[in-house]
Amino acid sequence: MSATVKVDMTVNGTGTSADVEPRLLLAHYLRDVVGLKATNIGCDTTSCGACTVLVDGESVKSCTVLAVQADGTSVTTMEGLEEAHPVTAAFRAEHGLQCGFCTPGMVMASVGLLSENPTPTEREVREGLEGNLCRCTGYHNIVRAVLAASGQDPQAATAHPSRSGA
Repeated sequence: MSATVKVDMTVNGTGTSADVEPRLLLAHYLRDVVGLKATNIGCDTTSCGACTVLVDGESVKSCTVLAVQADGTSVTTMEGLEEAHPVTAAFRAEHGLQCGFCTPGMVMASVGLLSENPTPTEREVREGLEGNLCRCTGYHNIVRAVLAASGQDPQAATAHPSRSGA
């Protein structure tokens, strides 16, 4: 049996504490220890972004962060956003989702992007979300949603998605 390490963090405004194996990923801590299932695990290699959360306000892929590295931090998951949050509202209004698997990570990456750049251009949105994959939407409505959440006209998004993914 391996040794455990105690981790304390605030998740969605609530303090959590648990003894975990040092190798436990933050994504698994959130899902299996805290019980929050919106943080999806799609690849375990930082390729898809389905596990994106905010750690101290910064967008990170939780499948590449150990829970012990998040000790003492504040973590926000999709469940921690208010239902009327501008990004979630814009994703609904602009139909920025289809199957929904990537949506929590995409929303959290969008929140992180907008906190760093409150009024991004279409190109900046596409570049900012480049590490988050969606296999259903073609990204156009996701980009429109981020522009709308920033207070910009979502009609500004061109009808031609970039060739490099998002």
